[in-house]
Amino acid sequence: MSVLPDLSTYLAFCAAAVALILTPGPDTVYVLTRGFQSRAAGVCSALGIATGVLFHTAAASFGLAALLRGAPATYRVVKYAGAAYLVFLGVRAIRNDEFGSATESEPGANVAGDAAATATGSFRRGVLVNALNPKVALFFLAFLPRFVGAGSDAAPQMLLLGATYAALTALYLVGVGVASGRVGRALSSSSVTSRLSWLGGGAMIALGAALAVE
Repeated sequence: MSVLPDLSTYLAFCAAAVALILTPGPDTVYVLTRGFQSRAAGVCSALGIATGVLFHTAAASFGLAALLRGAPATYRVVKYAGAAYLVFLGVRAIRNDEFGSATESEPGANVAGDAAATATGSFRRGVLVNALNPKVALFFLAFLPRFVGAGSDAAPQMLLLGATYAALTALYLVGVGVASGRVGRALSSSSVTSRLSWLGGGAMIALGAALAVE
């Protein structure tokens, strides 16, 4: 068996991946709310989530995800950690008025430095939001093996397919981040950006609560 899957299998995987990626979910909602903050925040969040996909791919390829499936206590710890992190981000967005502060700057402010800090933080948060979701780990553990064999080449093929999934995820979510960033700029008045802070923060809190109770 070749390390590379045959073309028909690869195209079937890509078709299934695109269908799944286009289905709205927590990652899309998160990038959408970050994009309202700024285009850079949305794009960096999208790239962070795609990096999280690579983490789950490696976990599935090397059997780490199987530990979550076989150890309910570990699964619950990761799940509640991810839920708590989302709630924390939502509360901080509301309390600090992140969306409003990102779209308005005071005269003489270090705009470039603030933008770089926002981009770095958005990327890091995107990674954690995806990596701390154990449902994604179990999904990849169930999804990727359907398109690979059972021999010694299974792990390399899963890594290749996971990298493809991450690239497709990045393309779609970057588009979401850019589009929501344009909406955020169009609605850049102080009263609207304050509402966006509540909307974005509330969405993240709701995502955290949904993850905790599932």
